[in-house]
Amino acid sequence: MSKSSSVSVTLGETVGQPKKNVVELFGFPVSRLPPTPQFIFLSTAVFIFYIAYGYMLELIFTLEGMQPHGWYLTLVQFAFYTIFALLQIILSGSALTRKIPLKTYVIIAILTVGTMGFSNSSVGYLNYPTQVIFKSCKLIPVMIGSILILGKRYSILEVVACLCMSSGLIWFTLADSTLQPDFSFTGVMLVSLALICDAIIGNVQEGAIRKYSESTAHVVLYSYSIGFFLILIGLLLIDQLVPAVSFASQFPWEVYGRAVVLSAAGFCGVQVVLTLVTLHGALVAVTVTTFRKALTICLSFLLFRKPFTVQYVWGGLLVVAGIYLNIYGKKSKSSTPFLVSIQQMYMQIQQQLAPKISQIHKGDSSTFNV
Repeated sequence: MSKSSSVSVTLGETVGQPKKNVVELFGFPVSRLPPTPQFIFLSTAVFIFYIAYGYMLELIFTLEGMQPHGWYLTLVQFAFYTIFALLQIILSGSALTRKIPLKTYVIIAILTVGTMGFSNSSVGYLNYPTQVIFKSCKLIPVMIGSILILGKRYSILEVVACLCMSSGLIWFTLADSTLQPDFSFTGVMLVSLALICDAIIGNVQEGAIRKYSESTAHVVLYSYSIGFFLILIGLLLIDQLVPAVSFASQFPWEVYGRAVVLSAAGFCGVQVVLTLVTLHGALVAVTVTTFRKALTICLSFLLFRKPFTVQYVWGGLLVVAGIYLNIYGKKSKSSTPFLVSIQQMYMQIQQQLAPKISQIHKGDSSTFNV
């Protein structure tokens, strides 16, 4: 290097180290927060948005006469999701052009319609806590389909997880059918169809996003806008659109007002969960969302009068056990004992909550006071 040449390095930067990507949530650089406040903030947001979503969904179906109009509610939701995604893209300054082929978006839209449409319709026939339990058991159709279609083999831990979920579902459903005089297996069929669609859509979405590097906002915009027209055509063909619009016009706040809150909570909840997965990993995200579902079920029994039996608790615990057995079956190697996996989970969650050494100031012994 000649004497006249020089190299300038900005203070605070390290040569050769790439800058870390800043993860934003609704324009706020959440990745710049310290790990513990960041985790608490995201976890609290998950609880707030999804509890609001569950409460609003159940509240809408307490309206007398709403039971047969679950697909119309889904149509309204798809409209709001499309608007929210469009606003997010415009405000972020991104282009509206899509990267994923239209044919792929149609497939994603059909699966999204099935997931949300059947799920919403099932609430009109099924106890809401039972619906939440069913939706937590995506592993069952995934495993059955993989074995029958692909001939895939699973570890003993994953098989036990599937058996736990299946037993928990049967236990919960039998308890529900015993307590609910108007119990209908129509609801079970609808939520099972939603579960199958949900199990398929994850792989399709993830594969398309990775292959074409499409943003989640664009995926929501195109899949939900296409899905909106699919539902609209379906309602027109079965002659259910006019009766649904007529019914909703009699209760504008109960249907449209609550649907706005429902859609906003659902849209924001998805963004928060994706951020939580990005910053803290899938294991921590599943832990938070599982506790959220448990709290949602408890609040459902407290806020909406319905009979209760301890059989719900045992069935729910079996499902939760199945969820975690599945997670650790995927994370741990076949040679790793199950108890070691449990210890790893405990240590990972403890690391999220424990204070960092760099955050403890000299002379501050209050951190260690018991």
